[in-house]
Amino acid sequence: MVYVTSDLHGFSLERFQAFLLEVGFSDEDYLFILGDVIDRGDEGVAILKWLLVQPNVELILGNHEAMLLACDFLFCEVDEENLASLDGAQIHSYRVWKSNGAEPTLNALRALAPEDRADILEYLRECPLYDTVSLDSGEFLLVHGGLDGYEEGRDIDAYEPHTLLWSRPTPEDTYSERFMTILGHTPTHFYGSEYKGRALRTKTFINIDTGCATGGTPMLLRLDDMKEFYMA
Repeated sequence: MVYVTSDLHGFSLERFQAFLLEVGFSDEDYLFILGDVIDRGDEGVAILKWLLVQPNVELILGNHEAMLLACDFLFCEVDEENLASLDGAQIHSYRVWKSNGAEPTLNALRALAPEDRADILEYLRECPLYDTVSLDSGEFLLVHGGLDGYEEGRDIDAYEPHTLLWSRPTPEDTYSERFMTILGHTPTHFYGSEYKGRALRTKTFINIDTGCATGGTPMLLRLDDMKEFYMA
């Protein structure tokens, strides 16, 4: 079975692992996480360390991981002293990341040995911006943000990384009907209180960001039968 979740944002790794067991996730299954496992909450780096040793879990890059990578100049020596030598673009990247909830991630990185930080950065650099899945239930595009400016027939590789990472589609937006796009990035309660903690389904995309960044809990979508799983 193939499962998808998104935007854990430092959610408790122990609770998430228990959730996986509850739904019957096993070594025979596969899980995609559609980005943003870090920032906001306290356990983002713990999740990354867990991902490093999971053969059947794949992280699609999110905008928060991209912000971390844009600040990789910090991680040779993660402290405040090296900020004085940053250029304008680096300072901007640092400020943007800090303003988006980076503090728990920075604190956790400071506590790691340099080789462990290097392993995490290398892992993130190899994460894809999207993936595709073909099952009996249909064809799926898995991406963090979406496809602003979508054009039918346009190759996904032709979209800018910023588009794939930062798009925020509205329920009225439509993508290809040849495949279902599964995405996160925008907490579903932004679309209305009736979607709080629940997936938002449209004709051509499904948003599964159920608001971990604002105190919510993650969901799982099983692509084989499109069943939704929520934490009790």
